[in-house]
Amino acid sequence: MFGGNNKKENTNTKSNSASTVSSGLNSLVKGTVVEGTVKSESDIRIDGTIKGKLVCDAKVIIGPTGYVEGEIRCQNAVVEGKFEGTLEVSELLNVRESAVVSGEVSTEKLIVQSGATFNVTCSMGAGTARRNGSGVRPDGKTADRKSSSNVKENKAAGAQS
Repeated sequence: MFGGNNKKENTNTKSNSASTVSSGLNSLVKGTVVEGTVKSESDIRIDGTIKGKLVCDAKVIIGPTGYVEGEIRCQNAVVEGKFEGTLEVSELLNVRESAVVSGEVSTEKLIVQSGATFNVTCSMGAGTARRNGSGVRPDGKTADRKSSSNVKENKAAGAQS
């Protein structure tokens, strides 16, 4: 009598825990250091340190004590801590007031809150976060920002003369 009910409860507990694992949040706590490549299909929160490459199919959150040095490729990102390197976000990058970000950033949409330190080369718009490593955009044009800005400056200077 009691044994049958316990089996049903255990079965339900197992199915609930399995669904929880598939939609869980990965977390790297303060004091933890990871060197190398980290891959995640679900959201990941970093309050520790990653030195290397992080590839995430969902959201990356770098907490206030988090530090990432290297490369991140993800769908969405929130940065409250420190990031140095190459950051490719296919949708929305949110840089909070406590963040310090330096390097190269490409994203579809960008929010930088007042107080954040944001010293980057940034490209935005459709397809920019999906560039390949050669610096060629999906439309086949070269993604060289410095030369295009120099051309604009030269045209402006020529127009004033």
